[in-house]
Amino acid sequence: MIKPTITPPVITIDGPSGSGKGTIAHRLALALGFHVLDSGALYRLLALAAQQHGIQTHNEAALEVLAAHLDVQFQNNHGEAMLILEGEDVTESIRTEEIGAAASKVAALARVRTALLQRQHAFREMPGLVADGRDMGTVVFPDACLKIFLTASADARAERRYKQLLEKGFDASLAAILDDIRARDLRDSQRAVAPLKPATDAIVLDSTALGIEAVLQTVIAAAKQRRSLHSFLA
Repeated sequence: MIKPTITPPVITIDGPSGSGKGTIAHRLALALGFHVLDSGALYRLLALAAQQHGIQTHNEAALEVLAAHLDVQFQNNHGEAMLILEGEDVTESIRTEEIGAAASKVAALARVRTALLQRQHAFREMPGLVADGRDMGTVVFPDACLKIFLTASADARAERRYKQLLEKGFDASLAAILDDIRARDLRDSQRAVAPLKPATDAIVLDSTALGIEAVLQTVIAAAKQRRSLHSFLA
């Protein structure tokens, strides 16, 4: 008798830049024993690779080829992301505002998104996957068992990003970060391909006044309430 194929469950966490979705995704994956996919980092990795290979962010054809052959690994280091590009740890390198802005431009290109779609689907393995980004629940994994849309005010997100950069030793301007976040929000929400928006069946969480732990526990509680996830959770 042929055993039925079990499709690994997926939990998606979407939201705008600086909403904390990456931190929540990695901590949730660690808590559940799931794999993790940081799609925003994937586009940042592509943007960094393009920079290293001398490819402009408007060169869609060259970016499509680069995306199809992108040598990247995601590692969950005790709830923190470790990103390997072409054998090099670039976890910190991809977090600059320059790379973030370039990633947003690259992500708006239809052929690039198509090239990376299969790569993203390949991360769906047992016992499950937590995927964060901007269109994980709407485009990449529309059949996800649980969809979270994590948001926060632009001011709160800018303040978090500012503190994060200072803690890591980067020079930063709060005003410049706020302007960049507002511009990125506008670009991401109005782009023709996979615009930023909650899935119709997503749980929307505003983290403006919430700490990371409060958000994490809210998402874990939501996961435990989903019958489709019960057999995959410890």
